[in-house]
Amino acid sequence: MAISFWASARVKSLYNRYSQIGASSRATGAQVAAAILQRAGIRDVEIVPQDGMLGDHYDPLHKRLVLSTENYQSSSLAAIGVAAHECGHALQHQQGYGPLYLRMAAVGATQFASQIITWLPMFFIFTHWISPYVGLTIMAAGWGIIMLFNLVTLPVEFDASARAKRVLAEMGFIGSDEEMTGVRKVLDAAGWTYVAAFITSLAYMLYYLLPLLTGGRSRD
Repeated sequence: MAISFWASARVKSLYNRYSQIGASSRATGAQVAAAILQRAGIRDVEIVPQDGMLGDHYDPLHKRLVLSTENYQSSSLAAIGVAAHECGHALQHQQGYGPLYLRMAAVGATQFASQIITWLPMFFIFTHWISPYVGLTIMAAGWGIIMLFNLVTLPVEFDASARAKRVLAEMGFIGSDEEMTGVRKVLDAAGWTYVAAFITSLAYMLYYLLPLLTGGRSRD
């Protein structure tokens, strides 16, 4: 929880800081995204704005690159960094990047596991229809699926950030080392939120798994 809080607070702090600093190229997040996609020959991905802070994402199923309204319109270092990062996912999709396809395939199972770990404790409390051993097993399995999903997410996100840093420099959207430092700080901080999510899910899985491995069945 402490790592998750620190990672979330850090990315918000750095995002707020560098969203106030404009890039010398004066290109908006939408313009940067369009230029990167055009350069890569990707013409079937729609770039759309969406209200909400840090809700930026690439939707591989519907071929949509969604940017928060601020990042869509802004020419700040934070905005173009985030836009380039989401384009990194589009490039991964175009090039058949393995971990991205693995994460896409695991979405359904992960959503199901999330529902299980949310509702199973309440179901057990009110009904007692399952034994503690079975409940622990299901919870450990659910968190294990989420942990594996978060593990696969790490290379996907860090690779997208690496692509973003490289393409921004190559295309001249970043004009100085100081600007690149700002973009790097924002993207690296965002990466730590995924590390925190993995650590949290691993900790929860072990929390439910260890009683099973140390004699939970005998105590039932």
